[in-house]
Amino acid sequence: MTVWHALILSLPFEWTQYDFMHYALLAILLITPLLAVIGCLVINNQMAFFSEAMGHSALTGVALGALIGLGNPSATIIGFAVLLALGMVALRRYSALPTDTSIALVMAFVVALGVVLLSRGGGFAKYSRYLIGDILTITPMELGGLAVLAVLAGVLWVFLFNAFFFVSLNRSLASSRGLPTTFLEVLFAILVAVVVSVSIPWVGLLVINSMLILPAATARNLAWNTRRYVVGSVIVSLLSGVCGLICSYYWNTATGATIVLWACGFFGVSLALRRR
Repeated sequence: MTVWHALILSLPFEWTQYDFMHYALLAILLITPLLAVIGCLVINNQMAFFSEAMGHSALTGVALGALIGLGNPSATIIGFAVLLALGMVALRRYSALPTDTSIALVMAFVVALGVVLLSRGGGFAKYSRYLIGDILTITPMELGGLAVLAVLAGVLWVFLFNAFFFVSLNRSLASSRGLPTTFLEVLFAILVAVVVSVSIPWVGLLVINSMLILPAATARNLAWNTRRYVVGSVIVSLLSGVCGLICSYYWNTATGATIVLWACGFFGVSLALRRR
């Protein structure tokens, strides 16, 4: 028995007796801080619609994986999301259309393409797990991959957070100070695409963007500096994740959606506190 299992089993609750809840809780502790810190910059960059498109691109990624016969379409989900992210960065930079219009057009295309490919022969129902996610099915091997992603993203954050944040505040000023703004924008877009794509099977594409945006929006209502903004977002995300997971066990509801409801509740509280 691992130290993690022993620690959880020592808690006096019914749900702690099940291994799948141990793995799900560990996944929550890895996923939610990652989504929280990325969400802070997504809001600063006004990229909420962009991250929504990344989530919906999972449908086409799953379809491509099914077409080439992959049992696990994770590789095609991530690969397609990265290509789509690069394409949308190019549209955002060079198209004459407003950014939200460009992203809406791309999202309409990828969602329609994914649904058409997955619905061939009436087989769409078996892919519905990607719509709502199921974190209770996560395996130790998948947890290992998630931990590696969290470490890599953390290293990237340590060295580049200030640069990412500077570009999100004022791209022209950041460029005048010698920062490689285009490279940073592309790198951040790829990071968003990878993190969202990896989280889709467990969180669900219908709610993944809410888990990115709500904790950061809640923290922004109350924070008066960057440190409190990021730390507050992580705390709200962790609380929402843990409370949502435990409540979904007792209520027998979808975990991802239950987490989002908790995050909505925290956002409502932050609005009330801000008004005071």
